Amino acid sequence: MTDINTTLPGQERYVAPLEETPLQTVDTVDESAPAASMWSDAWRTLRRNPLFIISAILIVFIIFVALFPGVFTKTDPNYCTLDDSLEPARPGHPFGFDMQGCDVYARVVYGTRTSLSVGILSTLIVVAVGTLIGAIAGFCGGWIDAVLSRIVDIFMAIPMLLGAIVVLQMFRTVTSIWKVVLVLALFGWVSTARIARGAVLSSKNLEFNTASTALGSTPMRNLFRHILPNSLAPIIVIATTSLGSYIVSEATLSFLGIGLPSTTVSWGGDISNAQSILRTDPMVLFYPSVALAVTVLAFIMMGDAVKDALDPKSRTA
Repeated sequence: MTDINTTLPGQERYVAPLEETPLQTVDTVDESAPAASMWSDAWRTLRRNPLFIISAILIVFIIFVALFPGVFTKTDPNYCTLDDSLEPARPGHPFGFDMQGCDVYARVVYGTRTSLSVGILSTLIVVAVGTLIGAIAGFCGGWIDAVLSRIVDIFMAIPMLLGAIVVLQMFRTVTSIWKVVLVLALFGWVSTARIARGAVLSSKNLEFNTASTALGSTPMRNLFRHILPNSLAPIIVIATTSLGSYIVSEATLSFLGIGLPSTTVSWGGDISNAQSILRTDPMVLFYPSVALAVTVLAFIMMGDAVKDALDPKSRTA
């Protein structure tokens, strides 16, 4: 019988000393490098995403137009004269005039502020209310979760646009931009609440919450200091994507004549006023429609880019 430790011819093995191998260098960790986080990884991904760069440039430009419309036109959007009714473009008025003799270009520029304000304010209220209700429901559980979830189910059964039409019809005498903002927020918070609840349910059983509780942290401190910040990624994604839908909803309500007051310059109102002359002068409707479409597209593109960055499983090839 051959000894197991006996080396046969041709089976000799050579083991190099550890100091002569690069294993120590490979296994060495650079402790001076800054710690990576989900947000830094997401920002690194976004900076390399052409979709994010294009959408960011468009959104920055749209916000600049909304904040400083006087930079782009000196014409008063409410100054109209019937002598210019449906006149074509001329120097100083590149988009021509509408049926009332108003400068279409000036109204498109100033309409940016109205539509963007409704979208941003509605999104802020929806995120605040939906995140708070969803976080409390997911964190507390029990009967609190059951009651809040049933309330969410009730509002989910009501289509946002249909509910907004009914409520706005009840308050037709109120002429304020806040009327549209609050009505859109009233029917728009439920999606954010459901996503926030699911994110909190996933985070509250993780190790960092258990460790924080063991160190003496109170439940509410855990919720707002640890759990909620770690649940913000899906909330940010839906907020970015939904902002465009609120802008479209405002334009739809103004198109139906129950949104913003007629004295307010908005893309939806101008589209509604131009529908009667669509066949004879389609460009009067074309310009505010393009402005609306580009704005909504920019926010949808931004939402897709943020989703790919914050959720690696959803990244496109």
